[in-house]
Amino acid sequence: MGEERKRPDIAAGRLSAEAYAANFADLHPPLNRHQALVEAERCYFCHDAPCMTACPTSIDIPMFIRQIASGNPDGSAATILKQNIMGGMCARVCPTETLCEEVCVRNTAEDLPVRIGLLQRYATDHLFAGGEQIFSRAEPSGRSVAVVGGGPAGLACAHALAVAGHAVTVFDSNPKLGGLNEYGIAAYKTIEGFAQREVDYILGVGGITVECGKELGLNISLAELRDGFDAVFLGLGMGGTNDLGIEGEELEGVHDAVDYIAELRQAEDLASLPVGRRVVVIGGGMTAIDIAVQSKRLGAEDVTIVYRRGQEAMKASRYEQEVAQTSGVKIKHWAAPLRVLGDCGAVAGIEFAYTESDDEGHLKPRGDRFALEADVVFKAIGQTFLPDCLNGSGAMPALEAGRIAVDESRRSSLPDVWAGGDCVVGGQDLTVAAVEDGKIAARAIDAYLRAKAVAA
Repeated sequence: MGEERKRPDIAAGRLSAEAYAANFADLHPPLNRHQALVEAERCYFCHDAPCMTACPTSIDIPMFIRQIASGNPDGSAATILKQNIMGGMCARVCPTETLCEEVCVRNTAEDLPVRIGLLQRYATDHLFAGGEQIFSRAEPSGRSVAVVGGGPAGLACAHALAVAGHAVTVFDSNPKLGGLNEYGIAAYKTIEGFAQREVDYILGVGGITVECGKELGLNISLAELRDGFDAVFLGLGMGGTNDLGIEGEELEGVHDAVDYIAELRQAEDLASLPVGRRVVVIGGGMTAIDIAVQSKRLGAEDVTIVYRRGQEAMKASRYEQEVAQTSGVKIKHWAAPLRVLGDCGAVAGIEFAYTESDDEGHLKPRGDRFALEADVVFKAIGQTFLPDCLNGSGAMPALEAGRIAVDESRRSSLPDVWAGGDCVVGGQDLTVAAVEDGKIAARAIDAYLRAKAVAA
């Protein structure tokens, strides 16, 4: 958005340093020791805990909360991290309100659920602050694994394989590991460089080599990795973004939300980021919420999210929608973009058609229209997997619905290639789900390598 600094409606430094600090402070301030102990005592420690069943990584939630209650936060963190090595980040970004906390037996009309996410953060933060490495590597197996993608799926897989004694090399196209945890999550959800502190902890187990600036299909190929390593794990994420497919999309001021969030996350000074006065966001998922709220907190005067269906169909949780609305963001439903309106090659507004759903649930225009003035339009209508990176001189894993097809062990159609996270069929666009994919694949890869060693 650098060129837009010259436009009077797009400007950086709209707020004071104090306002930026307040606007991008921790969304959920951490619990102190007293608060954590009081909250832990609220848990009933159910033996058939529904919260544990709701957790994609099957963390023993009653156990780790009991350990906090007994004054053992590091033991609690160990319980968490052995099931979810990215438990610190998941405590910050997991939609706990629709997972573990939603099914908490205390979640009734008369009571509130145990704040499981904040307790998980309390435990993992305590461990990280002390610097103790609770994991150690097994004896070297003599086997090597290539992990492509340093996001949650790739890092979870790499860590588990390193602990098992295998030599792991992580390849990532970005300057830093972390994937969306580093580049794609709202800054107020993960402050003070926590994403990299967690990466450092994961790498601290040893046995993991990192090669950044390596992009599959550009300067490394799947065929080369299969030749050079005993197994390969693909945690490629979703490298493409969907277009609106409407007139005026090429105008100055129309941006992919994902790109701007990445720029914001890497900015050393928030005051350097240009922001429009009137911002319109197209979409209904977490990315739409994150870019809208951050635009408002950067100083935009008017921010509106427009979604083509009703509130109940939005992928962003009700809680996240409330975060947006309490931050001053307006959410307008049942409207689809028709064209971006321009003035001298730049965005001036966007026209919408009101929509409705027919008896079979199909979306259709109602016939009437409206327009919103805008200096900036953000596209946040989903990301896509780009399978071309898999092309090369060797075999390519089978695809299904545009993503990599895998079995229950996350193995692809190629015998030595596994995959997980958003790039596979059924990927859920959740950090915790990607971590679970990496865990499952690591177990299968470890079994494959050990069987291969026995056969040799």
